[in-house]
Amino acid sequence: MVRLFDNLKELYKFRVLVQNLVSRELKARYRGTVLGFLWSFFNPLLLMIVYTLVFGLILKGGRGSEFGDSSTLYAVFLFTGLLPWTWFSASALESANVLMVNGNLIKKILFPAEILPVVTVLSNLVHFSLGLPILLLFLIAFGKGLTLYALLLPVVVFIQMVFSLGLGLLISSLTVHFRDIRDILANLLTLWFFSTPIIYPLTFESIQKSSFLRTLIDLNPMTHIIEGYHSCLFYGAPLHWKRLGITLLVSLVLFVIGYAVFDRLRDSFPEEV
Repeated sequence: MVRLFDNLKELYKFRVLVQNLVSRELKARYRGTVLGFLWSFFNPLLLMIVYTLVFGLILKGGRGSEFGDSSTLYAVFLFTGLLPWTWFSASALESANVLMVNGNLIKKILFPAEILPVVTVLSNLVHFSLGLPILLLFLIAFGKGLTLYALLLPVVVFIQMVFSLGLGLLISSLTVHFRDIRDILANLLTLWFFSTPIIYPLTFESIQKSSFLRTLIDLNPMTHIIEGYHSCLFYGAPLHWKRLGITLLVSLVLFVIGYAVFDRLRDSFPEEV
């Protein structure tokens, strides 16, 4: 733990470099496009439209009593979960490749390699932040409005960031030695998506009737993170502090493990990338 804190202190000294790399990543992602940063809004919006059309029909009449027959309310519910999930899944997928893609930087003696997964998570956080005002406009436009509980949003964002950083550090370091993780991760994220209450509420009848499904969903850390967004934004209700507290603890443990594995393997990165 002492080594971890020492490394984090050293990492803080490179905060200007992190800012520059995040800025470079954001500019490079949309270089040559007409809409530029507006794609940070249109990508989740287009996904929202697709899922609303598909699942709005399939789950019609079984989406949960809080929606009734309102497709617009379901669309807002979907967008509330889809936006942070896009941040999480993009961070995980990009972390799997980030060390290989930036191999030239890793081979520089004074370059701290852990900056790369950190930059990946933070750059996707920026995309999430750019889409967030659109979500708030949807909430207001479709009659959900905002309550004082919306001020708790930074708490949920922080927990997701810690969880994403821990997973990013772990995935990026392991993928250098086990390239199959990239393909496994893509399929795992699909399963992970459907086991997270994004396209369905926890009040969904089949979940309530199955103790196995409910237990499986409750063991998923992203369940409580997404439910945190739903609580403070969509439902205008207080956060479930006990579940989020446990999720924060899990996130911190994952971060410590991820950093420990990364630190253990860092000397092998220049030879493997």
